[in-house]
Amino acid sequence: MEGSNVVMEGSVAPQVLVTDEDTNGDKQNLQHFIIWRDRRTDSNVELPQLEHVEMENLDGNADLVFVKFMKAHNCYDLIPTSAKLLIFDTELGVKKALLALVWNSLRAAPLWDGKLKKFVGMLTITDFIKILHKYYKNSKDHIHELERHKISTWKEELDNQNKPLITIHPEASLYEAIHFLYQHKIHRLPVVDYQSGNILYILTHKRILRFLYLYVYDLPQPNFMEKSIGELGVGTYKDIITVTHETTLITAITLFVDHRISALPVVDSSGSIIDLYAKFDVFNLAIDKSYDDLNQTIGHSLKERRERIEAVSTCLVTESLSVVMERIVRAEVHRLVVVNASNQVVGVISLSDILHFISSEESILSQRRSST
Repeated sequence: MEGSNVVMEGSVAPQVLVTDEDTNGDKQNLQHFIIWRDRRTDSNVELPQLEHVEMENLDGNADLVFVKFMKAHNCYDLIPTSAKLLIFDTELGVKKALLALVWNSLRAAPLWDGKLKKFVGMLTITDFIKILHKYYKNSKDHIHELERHKISTWKEELDNQNKPLITIHPEASLYEAIHFLYQHKIHRLPVVDYQSGNILYILTHKRILRFLYLYVYDLPQPNFMEKSIGELGVGTYKDIITVTHETTLITAITLFVDHRISALPVVDSSGSIIDLYAKFDVFNLAIDKSYDDLNQTIGHSLKERRERIEAVSTCLVTESLSVVMERIVRAEVHRLVVVNASNQVVGVISLSDILHFISSEESILSQRRSST
């Protein structure tokens, strides 16, 4: 892939490379680099012909239905009618890259190294947060220089240059994809055509669970779906970190970096949930160029938020996994804050938690044995 607007041979979808010469940083130009992929005619999503999962194929255990489903479908099945795919050259200016992500409501984009002639990683919100944290902590007076950097400079400073890009083949099963995501502790998994080297799609927990949900009511229902998330132990219930409207942005950013978490429940003086401050909210600092004042409060930042990215969605620890799964899918969020009857935060359950549980034979069989 050389230059810009180049179609890679053998690709089922055009791949457009955004270089520093391609755009002057304005929204109109940046939107030209969205990739739209035509749907394959044999897609299960386009033609919802559900394969019937017979009990004899489940080894007599309906609790394994989701495991079998994930093993029966491959990554290619998830590629939708049209998918945004933004690719950045590593020599692209950081400012332009961040604005492109924000304006297209994307949280990450693959990186192409023109010298090595290959994809070398992803640019994510986490990268922005880590750099912001590093510069503010070590050299507050020079933090405004951030936007003058190139992506390659950022990656060098973050020591990400030698980390291989984790990818998966389109014919690999969703079961494999879920365990790749869990094993490598990543949120995005590029689906790569290994013959052409093209990235076809970016798999996420959200997209996998949403795909399953297209068929969930036509599948045999596992017994564990009617058990509470507390009984199943799905989610995190220890050492839950919360913040208040008075918490500073630099404190929140430090919590994101030190604890590898993606969102912070915002609570009032009684510990009741009132809002959520997520990593994506930090992106607003890039738009407003307000990252030189990270001593402003979360309350002020949320008030100035340009749009609601992810509303606060909650559930009770006593609610069934079936109810919780439906709520997280319909709300189109990445997590639910688990609260008690007084609306106080007691835990968090994420898409990753749910997918890992329902696709783990060990976890399913373990809870089954404990209930007998």
